[in-house]
Amino acid sequence: MSSPHLHPGTGKPWHQPDDMYASRPPWDIGRPQPAFLALADSGEVRGRVLDVGCGTGEHVLMCAERGLDATGIDLASRARKAADKKARDRGLEVRFLHHDARKLGGLGESFDTVLDCGLFHIFNDEDRAEFVDGLRTVLRPGGRYFMLCFSDQQPGHQGPRRVTRAEIQASFADGWRVDSIKPATIDITTDPDGIRAWLTALTRV
Repeated sequence: MSSPHLHPGTGKPWHQPDDMYASRPPWDIGRPQPAFLALADSGEVRGRVLDVGCGTGEHVLMCAERGLDATGIDLASRARKAADKKARDRGLEVRFLHHDARKLGGLGESFDTVLDCGLFHIFNDEDRAEFVDGLRTVLRPGGRYFMLCFSDQQPGHQGPRRVTRAEIQASFADGWRVDSIKPATIDITTDPDGIRAWLTALTRV
């Protein structure tokens, strides 16, 4: 288990998230991830939407383009500034907030859908439990959480912690219905084949 003060994906301190955006990171592909785009196109993403660890905002903007009330949170100011510029350039009304995803209860708001692309897999065990607890406070009963994370099927050892299907099920054993955990891909700029991932759909009960 990594130190709770270090980002497992980069080894950098949590209080220096802007370092991840000093240059364009591989996951910043300039468009929504295909797995989330398919969910939005099928109407699975609905109501008030929160994107946790929104980065430069593509999934928030995807939701706004469909007429949804969308909010993104991230600790990286560079990413949020880029997201704000995208929203202005595209004429979309969205909110990007500086907020720690491990402290979701501090938002004091409720959402119908929460999106998570690449956040869950960076947490150590302690932070993961805190995140899930906070997630329950912001997601309305019956609300959906859709998550793309690094899969244990991804070969090699570089990058974030690999996540197993069993770990996902254990993390959401109390107060959640696991609707599906399916193999998927996270597109990145440095590999045309992308990264093997789990696409998880859960409902808060």
